[in-house]
Amino acid sequence: MEKSAKSSGSLSCLRGENSSSMDASQPISVPASKTDELSLLAASSGNLSSSTSPQPTAGKRSSKDFIFGRVIGEGSFSTVYLAKDIHTSKELAIKVCDKRHVIREKKAEYIKREKEVLNMLSVNFKATAPFFVKLYCTFQDPDRLYFTLTYAKNGELLPYITRVGCFDIDCTRFYSAEILQALEHMHSLGIIHRDLKPENILLNEEMHILITDFGSSKILNATHRGQDVENEERAVRRRNSFVGTAQYVSPELLTDKSASPASDLWALGCIIYQMVAGVTPFHAGSEYMIFQKILKLDYICPDGFSPSAKDLVDKLLVLESSNRLGACDKEGYPSIKSHPFYQGMDFETLHQQTPPVISPYLPGTSSHEELRSNSRRRCGIPDNLEPGLDDQQLTRLLGLDLKEPTIHSITKTESPPPVQEKSKSKISIFLNMSDEELKQKLEEQKSTSKWHPFVQGNLILKQGLIDKRKGLFARRRMLLLTMGPHLYYVDPNNMVLKGEIPWSSSLRVEVRSFKIFLVHTPNRVYYLEDPDGYALEWCKAIEEVRKEAYGHEP
Repeated sequence: MEKSAKSSGSLSCLRGENSSSMDASQPISVPASKTDELSLLAASSGNLSSSTSPQPTAGKRSSKDFIFGRVIGEGSFSTVYLAKDIHTSKELAIKVCDKRHVIREKKAEYIKREKEVLNMLSVNFKATAPFFVKLYCTFQDPDRLYFTLTYAKNGELLPYITRVGCFDIDCTRFYSAEILQALEHMHSLGIIHRDLKPENILLNEEMHILITDFGSSKILNATHRGQDVENEERAVRRRNSFVGTAQYVSPELLTDKSASPASDLWALGCIIYQMVAGVTPFHAGSEYMIFQKILKLDYICPDGFSPSAKDLVDKLLVLESSNRLGACDKEGYPSIKSHPFYQGMDFETLHQQTPPVISPYLPGTSSHEELRSNSRRRCGIPDNLEPGLDDQQLTRLLGLDLKEPTIHSITKTESPPPVQEKSKSKISIFLNMSDEELKQKLEEQKSTSKWHPFVQGNLILKQGLIDKRKGLFARRRMLLLTMGPHLYYVDPNNMVLKGEIPWSSSLRVEVRSFKIFLVHTPNRVYYLEDPDGYALEWCKAIEEVRKEAYGHEP
């Protein structure tokens, strides 16, 4: 998804309620004091001085200076558009805030704070830490506030982690280093983010990070607005709430509600863990249970977790904030940068380096070697996966001579499954049944299969227990390939439908060993392991159904 920024009440807000019911043509009736407060937010409606800003024209900016394109995000009081500056043809993201909704949602302080932080980062631009969304200019009309922001063409970091399952060590090291470099500069200015997470880390056209969403941030030593900060923190205590996101919130914010730069270092530890393992360190069924795990420091690094990454995470995820690695550094974060995990990393030239390719990757464990997809693209369906799964392609993928079964590139610890007699495909027989035969099969399935309630009345073509991998974690699931087509997966212990792999004409399967196969979809790669070693059979069946549904070509 392409977007500029995301949060629930700040300049980069992209999600929340739909405000389309408002008639923008009607005059807005709000208290004069509130209207004045909002107008102050756009009082500096000219262009911010920045070497990378679009060149302003004479006079103030207005909506007439931009061509508005598609909506790239929505919030409780705003809509974000992809726009083009008519004077420079530069693509930008423009967040349009409805004044009435800002008042209703009591978000004026969030907007004010984020604008102040972005101004500080612009004025104190650092060439070796250009890892922040820029606010180019602000303007207003009677109904709305407009904030012109960097357009982050490659969207959020989170979907990349989700799509590939987890990052390899090179990607984890590089992207966490950019985050650390950004935090070092931000903290030197007295800015604490307080809501650092992969959703608030965007990627520019060159795949470098841009941190966004400063609505929840805190500015230290800001005497001119100290009363605002005190009032806010008192209000937080009264609400018994916290600032941030549950999975990344630091323990001190759950106890005394006080934030420090070390709170962002805790979030960095959570993000590094998520990059390596594929999930956050503290996850549970509710926010309350997540908070309990955080306060007890209840997390584990699973089998296969990089030892050097584990050591770094363990030194960042420390309950006492002053004991976290880097918390006592007087200038910058040399103690973190010198950690063995970052050995050989040149932090000062990160912005000039080519980011490592984010590609599908299955980390190694004590029982499996690491596996990489043949795809080396950053995102999307791999170009180099040919349609179909004929014997020649399977031979090439596995290094297996089908006439004389020998193993070349398959993991050495695996043995091939028993050879099955070649016969007419059961899948093809099912796919070519008459309506009457299909009806009869469905009646049989309904009365004999305990999996029938999970497949929405579709005929099951193939089923089997598989281990569904996500990063370093695996879950045993019953995989059900049905007509439709559909690929359902069910928790066989609790008998609960856990999800469905989305079908499209671009779905592709990739066999990596006798046991492991990958299902590529536009937004995610699914890592599946057949403990009985019939990955080939699964791939053939899925591809046969895909061809029947969509034809041979994507």
